[in-house]
Amino acid sequence: MSNTTPTADASSGNTRQFVTLTVKGQLFGIPVLSVQDVLAKQTIANVPLAHPVVAGLINLRGRIVTAIDLRRRMGLEDRPDGADSMNVVVEHGKELYSLIIDTIGDVLTVPADKFERNLATLDPLWRSFSDGIYRLDQGLLVVLDIGRLLDFSDAEAA
Repeated sequence: MSNTTPTADASSGNTRQFVTLTVKGQLFGIPVLSVQDVLAKQTIANVPLAHPVVAGLINLRGRIVTAIDLRRRMGLEDRPDGADSMNVVVEHGKELYSLIIDTIGDVLTVPADKFERNLATLDPLWRSFSDGIYRLDQGLLVVLDIGRLLDFSDAEAA
């Protein structure tokens, strides 16, 4: 599977489906077809000199997977020591990546016509890897573009 945009999600034509997750209280959505697996907290092997957002490597059923700390990727403070986390495994460029998040939510089906482009007030870093937003009763759902989220070509070297 390659990265998908919201229009390529599992949908009935007028709806879109996202796996929801939270990072420091903010609700995010990943297109449901981009998600390969959801895991509890994993043992992570450190990778010296890796990019600062790379938490390390995990072993997923014999396959080595790069773990990306979404808090760091989003420019947020690190998770407090001992705080629980989860992993959402996604595929990008034929490689698996584990996104370290705070909590996983449900699969959310939203009306396609409620999709909005990114708000001007959304953090510029977040806008760089967000497709857009949905305004929900429980708050703002920021839709993540996996391809842009995992593209470090313009990021500073570690």
